[in-house]
Amino acid sequence: MKSESNIPTVPLSRFFKHSLEILKNPLPFHHQNFEAQGDVFRLKIGFKNSVVFVRDAAFAEYVLQKNQKNYTKSKIQTEDLVKYVGTGLLTAEGDHWKKQRKLIQPAFHKKQLANLLGSIKNAILSEYSKITPNKVIDIFPILNDLAFQAVVKSLFSSAANQEDIKRLQYITEAAQKMLVKELRQPYLGWWFNVSGEIKKHVDLTGEARQILKRIVNERRTSGVTENDLLDMLLDARYDDGNPMEEEQLIDEILILFTAGHETTSNALTFITQLLALHPEWQEKILNERNIILAESDDLMGLVTQSKICQQVIEEGMRLYPPVYFIDRVNKEADTFNGLHIEAGCNLLFSVYEMHRHPKLWEQPDAFLPERFNEGGRKFSSHYFPFGAGPRKCIGNNFAMFEMIIAVSELVSSFKITPDFDAIDITPLITLKPKNAFLKFEKR
Repeated sequence: MKSESNIPTVPLSRFFKHSLEILKNPLPFHHQNFEAQGDVFRLKIGFKNSVVFVRDAAFAEYVLQKNQKNYTKSKIQTEDLVKYVGTGLLTAEGDHWKKQRKLIQPAFHKKQLANLLGSIKNAILSEYSKITPNKVIDIFPILNDLAFQAVVKSLFSSAANQEDIKRLQYITEAAQKMLVKELRQPYLGWWFNVSGEIKKHVDLTGEARQILKRIVNERRTSGVTENDLLDMLLDARYDDGNPMEEEQLIDEILILFTAGHETTSNALTFITQLLALHPEWQEKILNERNIILAESDDLMGLVTQSKICQQVIEEGMRLYPPVYFIDRVNKEADTFNGLHIEAGCNLLFSVYEMHRHPKLWEQPDAFLPERFNEGGRKFSSHYFPFGAGPRKCIGNNFAMFEMIIAVSELVSSFKITPDFDAIDITPLITLKPKNAFLKFEKR
């Protein structure tokens, strides 16, 4: 196996020189390096440590699909995140992941999701009632609550009270903020331990687990069937006929909270901002909605026939993918297109850069939903809003259905106008919106 030297390297001195701006927003720094070094470069982040950044979509497809067995998720997910959410679908690896994926997959089939659409819509309308018309507001907190409530209602129907829901949301978001601190400021790891910051948040997660165990046990003893996600998870059986053990069930529920609400709320916020900047697409979505509902008020019909709405959502996630990096580590040394990847190499695939690569997209920085008029599969080799390969997000259909209902209901109730000059971002674990100030006029 040849040495690693054939990958262009950005020196440690450049990393240190730009460390403050990287802490605030690393994307411009990475973009400069891609432009200077090409679609693959190595960034030294310590005297021994380095990360290989990639915006080569073919390389991503190779790692995530064609040779995925040689690649595992990084320590960030398999260790750092585990202490807050346990070992569920997002953080598990190997045979444990395969076993869990096979067990849980049926709960997210489209036919099963049809049972949840009414609960999702009710959660959405409840949050939209908090919008104050004709007043400039930051829409992100409302959409963040909306996405969390949609997950809660889909999981628990009416089993969880508002006090529990608020506490679960607080703990979930507090743990995510703590993990961001650990990742962005690794040099303070000793302080986070000594000061008790990490222990405080691990204890909070323990409190969340106790709340969830109580809700699960109340459902088990009630004998009531709600046909929600909790019932599906409780009824699921492994090949040997056994159900999930309680601790594993709680791990999976915590993963659904963590992965299922923040990414969706981020995407919905960016999409709402884009609609504010392009009001003609609000009218197109509204006209399409009226035509669909004139024939039937069936929610599954709405989510499957709202093609224009889906195009807008897909274009929004192209420009602002909530999961803007995908990380992998190779088990054995590998070669791709003449590049030699030593075993144990940290790879970061920039979804943000691939989604805006001028060689892959016409007018890559322009908002053009019509590019998706034939569906997202046309771009499957370089469009990864939900990842790719076997580890593709299990909840992608759930998220799309939820976003279609949310966008459709919003434009049917309000005309949206911007109160910002440009869409601003905060890249944390996910790509988060910033200063999403909008005005909503009742239709």
